[in-house]
Amino acid sequence: MKHLRLSAAILALTAGAALAGQDTITVGMQLEPPNLDPTGGAAAAIDEVTYANVFEGLTRFGPDGSIRPALAESWEVSEDGKVYTFHLHSGVRFHDGTEMNADDVVFSLDRARAEDSTNAQKALFAGIESVEAVDPLTVRVTLSAPNGNFPFNMAWGDAVIVAPESIATDATKPIGTGPFRFVEWAKGDHVTLERNPDYWGPAPALARATFKFISDPNAAFAAMMAGDVDAFPVFPAPEALEQFKADPRFRVIVGSTEGETILAMNNGVAPLDDIRVREAIAHAINRQDIIDGAMFGYGTPIGTHFAPHNPDYVDLTGLSAYDPEKSKALLASVGPVRKLRMLLPPPSYARRGGEIIAAQLRAVGIETEITNVEWAQWLEQVFKGKDYDLTIVSHTEPADINIYARPDYYFQYDNPSFRVVIDELSLSSDPMARRALNHVAQKIIAQDYVNGFLFQLAKTGVADARIEGLWENAPTQAIDLTGVRWTD
Repeated sequence: MKHLRLSAAILALTAGAALAGQDTITVGMQLEPPNLDPTGGAAAAIDEVTYANVFEGLTRFGPDGSIRPALAESWEVSEDGKVYTFHLHSGVRFHDGTEMNADDVVFSLDRARAEDSTNAQKALFAGIESVEAVDPLTVRVTLSAPNGNFPFNMAWGDAVIVAPESIATDATKPIGTGPFRFVEWAKGDHVTLERNPDYWGPAPALARATFKFISDPNAAFAAMMAGDVDAFPVFPAPEALEQFKADPRFRVIVGSTEGETILAMNNGVAPLDDIRVREAIAHAINRQDIIDGAMFGYGTPIGTHFAPHNPDYVDLTGLSAYDPEKSKALLASVGPVRKLRMLLPPPSYARRGGEIIAAQLRAVGIETEITNVEWAQWLEQVFKGKDYDLTIVSHTEPADINIYARPDYYFQYDNPSFRVVIDELSLSSDPMARRALNHVAQKIIAQDYVNGFLFQLAKTGVADARIEGLWENAPTQAIDLTGVRWTD
């Protein structure tokens, strides 16, 4: 008996030591990225894997949404607000061993703003007049006009620094400067990263991380319960969160995101080029039914394309309040409306929300034809081809109301007055002036009923209770593992 007790004690101590030293993690994701180059694709899943882990920019977002130094340890702005001088960290190398210096910054920014650039957020770089390498660790960026938001723009995943030697293969074998380097991509299953032993900054606690792609919500639940996945930062089955909350093995992490979830409308095609039809659709939507039915109560109603947690937010939900009788009256003034094609990407909020919205539209006399598509088809047909009538998507990029100033964007919304407001906003650095302009911008798109504004996507995650350091909120689309560690 004494021998058995001693053996049990040894086993317990061994298990405790193993747990204390645990340095690997398996992270669940519902969507697989189409590629791994954040400068060459619009899918949020690209940044979720690579942002701050593999690739870094001059600046970065902190978990609280603040703008922090990254590859640039500091910067200065000229008195006229048009020249930014960035001072780079020394000793930074890409994962292939090549040095990262000012020439790489020049290459990255010039490539992003080039006429033939495929960068999904090319507008971030539109105001750059020139980029110069003053010396190996100093970069001077000259803007065509003052832009107090420039350090914010440089924090986006689309603005990470890449190398000319490796950019051709970054989509499948990414080579960045981050604390983790790429190991493998098993298409359809997972991406694995490992700690970068030559990282210029503080070493992460994790030695290895695997991003496991699980598209089915039921399979995601089973993987968490079985311990096959250690954390699911954006859990696809909100209906299961109460069960996780009741289980001490897990921690449920609920926060906010930058994800304005919208029923996007193609303003460039009939009948959606008629504001009466768009307004009728807006008044046919019962937001709370969608939040309850598709998100099990997680989500905040929005009436414009702006995050409610932003101090400049204006609550305009009343402009498009649920009013089916008003919808019917508007449609009566228009005449018969053809059946509308609704293309739905894979996320649960889109597939579930689409069925609810289709029923709400049918109740006021608008028929829809739903087609479920994978992300690759959505990006090609909807985002690039603009071949759709309606779709549902969360825009998770931070402070991105300026996308409505792009007539060639997939909404095909063209309002010169709105563009003037956004131009003034980009030039202004005065907080009160920017707040007033943000208010005007929100009201214009709400009054034009550009899209059906549904809800702000909540960040609902689940993790092993022993894991700490995962972001509660999502100021950008990222699963930043740099501060993640296991506790005893």
